[in-house]
Amino acid sequence: MSTHTTTAAQPVRATAAEQGIIAPVQWRNPVVSTILTVLTLVLALLSTGDSRVSFAGATGWFAMGELTVPALPFGLFLTLLAGVATALIWARALQRRQASGWLMVLAGVAFVLTFLVWTVADKPDAVLPVVSLLAGGLMFATPLVFGSLSGVVCERSGIINIAIEGQLLAGAFLGVVVASAAGSPWLALLGAPIAGMLVAVLLALFTIKYRADHIVVGVVLNMLVLGMTSFLFSTLLKQTPSLNRGTRLPVMGIPVLKDIPVIGPVLFNQTILVYLMYAAVIVLQFMVFNSRWGLRMRASGEHPRAADTVGIKVNRIRWQNVILGGALAGLGGAFFTVGQGLAFTKDMAAGNGFIALAAMILGRWNPKGALGAALLFGFATNLGAVMQAVGADIPSQFLLMIPYIVTILAVAGFVGAVRAPAAEGKAYP
Repeated sequence: MSTHTTTAAQPVRATAAEQGIIAPVQWRNPVVSTILTVLTLVLALLSTGDSRVSFAGATGWFAMGELTVPALPFGLFLTLLAGVATALIWARALQRRQASGWLMVLAGVAFVLTFLVWTVADKPDAVLPVVSLLAGGLMFATPLVFGSLSGVVCERSGIINIAIEGQLLAGAFLGVVVASAAGSPWLALLGAPIAGMLVAVLLALFTIKYRADHIVVGVVLNMLVLGMTSFLFSTLLKQTPSLNRGTRLPVMGIPVLKDIPVIGPVLFNQTILVYLMYAAVIVLQFMVFNSRWGLRMRASGEHPRAADTVGIKVNRIRWQNVILGGALAGLGGAFFTVGQGLAFTKDMAAGNGFIALAAMILGRWNPKGALGAALLFGFATNLGAVMQAVGADIPSQFLLMIPYIVTILAVAGFVGAVRAPAAEGKAYP
């Protein structure tokens, strides 16, 4: 009797299938993977002769110099891998199951590798530099990671940061000025974040205090920083060249780790900026989702009124996070000058702030996701430069378009339906 009563009292939860609800088939991943597989097959069939692959820069027992790869068999093997991944993606889609992200990565990697082998196939003087391709991609990704992390901490608290481009540019400018004046590139690591924070103060002032439209304020700040740095470059830096010297941060190899085959010189033989990027991603990934500070930040961006009712100072949290985001973006701006050993020039950021925004969205407002997306875009940027160096049969104008094309395709084709923080862009009293 009691057992019957207990069972009857339990809520009845019918599954979607019991209710007659059939989830729609998700076609995006199967279609994209099929296109990648077909393109991989086409490139494989176009590949003739051998491809020379160089591992110059790899140390330790993997210092093997060059390899000669038969282009056609290698391309067909990669096509087979992409085909298997595509078949599994189609099977999961028809079963109305969520596709594994690793299967999409496998199809994408197969296409990229086939493209690289095709580029240098049957060209005796062309060599594909694997280590420098990966290391350069990581370097180009560094400012994107800092910019996307800036977007994460700002938008998670409710402030849309379109001004990342201006913060990167300001960091590049003040970083090189401080480094040149002090005679040490290390001090750029102090000057660059301060520049980003100054831009962030204006962003917070107009969006939080004066409740202006976040996107409009961000665009205006980008134009303001571009105009100011261009003016100062044409006047102050032209008249005083000693304030605009190309000084570079030293490369600091980590013992033992830098000798790991292939990835060692790529990941662990970099400047301090790259190591700070690693630390920033790890710390923010933990803090955003596993700390009191992160909980308050996410509450301010999702439901500020509820956060206010439990004693959280929403606007104070937003001020703090916008300034922190400005410091991160400014630090990323230092890459353009002291990170590469270059003097400052007009518009050095060159749209990287907007690519960082795309990386943040592709990473779904998650630090580790933003890191992965930024690495993709950084690799695409360096890929264009390497393809020009090896004499690819592609017009240079198209090669320069690669990072922007990849950005558009990634956001349009792979992001799908994403949900930004519910209260982003909305002022709170």
